[in-house]
Amino acid sequence: MSAALTILRAGPLTSIQDEGRFGMLRHGISASGPMDEGAYARAGAGGAGGIEFTMAGLDIRLAHGQCRVGFAGGDFVIRHNGAVLDWPGAVTLAAGDVLAVTPGRWGNYGYLRFDADIGIAPVMGSIATSSRARLGGLDGRVLRAGDVIALSGGARAAASAMKPADAGAGPVRVTWGLHADLFSSEQRQRFVAAEFVVSPRLDRMGVRLEDAGGVMADAAILSLASDAIVPGDIQILGDGTPIVLMRDHQPTGGYPRIATVISADLDRFAQLRPGTPVAFRPVSVEHAHALLRSRGP
Repeated sequence: MSAALTILRAGPLTSIQDEGRFGMLRHGISASGPMDEGAYARAGAGGAGGIEFTMAGLDIRLAHGQCRVGFAGGDFVIRHNGAVLDWPGAVTLAAGDVLAVTPGRWGNYGYLRFDADIGIAPVMGSIATSSRARLGGLDGRVLRAGDVIALSGGARAAASAMKPADAGAGPVRVTWGLHADLFSSEQRQRFVAAEFVVSPRLDRMGVRLEDAGGVMADAAILSLASDAIVPGDIQILGDGTPIVLMRDHQPTGGYPRIATVISADLDRFAQLRPGTPVAFRPVSVEHAHALLRSRGP
């Protein structure tokens, strides 16, 4: 099959993603991929790649052909030619049909996936857009009105049964980080006892947290020799600001990482909107592994 869709409206940071380009960190390029991996998997309609949109939403028109579209993510309102559909869900589009997505009650990211492959040549094994390296997707950039995306091929697999993240499931679980021992036991205790707030300064690279109580203000460790970073690492910047590093993180960092958000909770954290309080609870690495296995495929 072949089809093409036109972007009519795209909110900030809307991009093409797939599962990510792994194994490239040694070349200074993070994996990228969906901010909410579980939602991306659940939206799957069988084709490779998909569109990640942000809280402002997205409007598309199928320019020609026919395709089936799956959608999932945070809470959004989706309309097919003006008629509201159940979210999450799926719908078949014919030429000229319009899908319009607007924000709902919670969440930062949503996904459209198709029963055909997105027709873009892979870069380093992936079509995922990297906001930091400016590669993948359409010329390494975010999507904008007027962009045309080709679809080709047929469905090969059903959507994943991976369990959705619960937007209100209590503290975000972390393991103590590589540099946790550089912080005093009192500082670590304050870190896990505190309530931070998700700031408006968030993107695919990282999420800054507001620390009104100055929990980390007296941290004396300003910088270290740079070493490798993983998604979920919580850096403490020189002024004491915590920042949680996300899918388009830099390859190395010189600020101390007090903790790392576990993989099973990173999707849920990514969906927390600005102004949302967030607290952290440490768990063992073994417990984090068990939680990840319990999510399903």
